[in-house]
Amino acid sequence: MDQIERLPAQLARRNWIILTVLLLGSLPFGNFALSAGILVGGLVAIAGFFWLQRSLGRLLEQPTGGTKFRYQFGYIIRLATLAAVLAVLIAIVKINVIGLIIGLSVVIINLFWMTVQRTL
Repeated sequence: MDQIERLPAQLARRNWIILTVLLLGSLPFGNFALSAGILVGGLVAIAGFFWLQRSLGRLLEQPTGGTKFRYQFGYIIRLATLAAVLAVLIAIVKINVIGLIIGLSVVIINLFWMTVQRTL
């Protein structure tokens, strides 16, 4: 299997590793709200990444005109869903916003790590 073909699986696995490290790093602070925010934010980020990965896979498997429209429509739905979930978490559940932001950074940290790793 080519290195590029293994990349999505590596990214997905590393997302979970980064979330675990961030979560374990927050535990010594003894702030349950911060740890819960990191966990929830990480789960939202990983779910969004998985949803995007699946949508892109479908787009590349069936490159017809209708598939492009479905991808764009799905993108809007995905964005609206993530916005609604974040709004509920912040406004109703009252999740720790700092923890949520740290958790949402899981995928960004992963992509940054991959970029640095590939340039060295």
